[in-house]
Formats: sequence, C-alpha cells, structure tokens
Amino acid sequence: MLAILAAARDGFRGRASLQMEVLALRHQLTVLERSLQRPKRTAWDRFFWACLAATWRSWRSARILVKPETVIGWQRKGFRLLWRWKSRHGRGGGPRVAVETRERIRQMSRDNPLWGALRIHGERLKLGIDIGATSVSKYMVRGAQPPSQTWRTFLENHRKSVVSVDFFTVPTIGFQVL
Repeated sequence: MLAILAAARDGFRGRASLQMEVLALRHQLTVLERSLQRPKRTAWDRFFWACLAATWRSWRSARILVKPETVIGWQRKGFRLLWRWKSRHGRGGGPRVAVETRERIRQMSRDNPLWGALRIHGERLKLGIDIGATSVSKYMVRGAQPPSQTWRTFLENHRKSVVSVDFFTVPTIGFQVL
C-alpha cells in the first residue's frame, strides 16, 4: 500500500527531485555492496532480473548488486532448463529402431556402397521391415569421400566457359523501359 502511495506522490514531484532520490538510493546500495561480502540471491531474484533484462532496454543502468554478465548467464540457464524440460517431456518422433535393424542397415550400406538411403529403404520394405528413409540414411555407413574443389578452383578451371551478365531495367518518367 505504501508503495502505491509513494508512486502516486512521485507522479507530482519534479524531475530533479526524483533524480536526487535515485542518486541517494544508488549511493545507499553502493555502501551496502561494500559492506556485504556476497549477498544471497534467491531464484525469485534471478527470475526478476532475467525478466527485467528481457523487457527493459536500460536495465544495465539500474543494476548495482548484479553484473550484466550474471543476468545474461541466468537467462541462458533458464533457456537451457526450459529446452531440457521440453526435450524430456513429450518425446516426439516414431518408435525406436531396433539394434538388429540398425546393424543390418549398416551391413547393407557396407556391402553395396553405391546404394543410397532410398534403395536400402526399398529393399527393407521388400523384406517386410517398415522403416523410414530418413532413419535409413541416419544409420548408413558413410564412406570417406575426397574433398571437393573450392569455388576459386572451380572458377579458375572453367574461366573460359563462365559468363557473368547483369540485366537491369531503368523505367523513365513516362513509364518506358530503357
């Protein structure tokens, strides 16, 4: 109740008076920071500062007891916790692929290096094993491939046959195209 009355009172005060009060409060916080070794922060404090940083652009100017890096760390930790919780609860996707099926896919890709995921997927379907093509490509053995050439090498090799053209139009004031 007192906070509401103080806020109403502050609405009628001048800007200089409010600035002086802010200066006095900041000085008190500075003295408090010097006198305490390390103030204890609760989860609510962390949540408050993370929300404040997300909604108020000038939050860095108001902080005394908390470093900006700490608040940003709290925000990142909150996001990590949120996504960890989301990934554990309500696991999406299809059923797990059996170990035996995975080994057979690897064996087929080793024995037939020219077959791709779609071919192996089709062969598995012929055997009555229903597994998606993306799952097949996930469990395939990848052979070592030679590195591809860079763009610079490609352009140097094909310099005589590469053409670069830029087409553009210029409309005039009479809406004719040059």
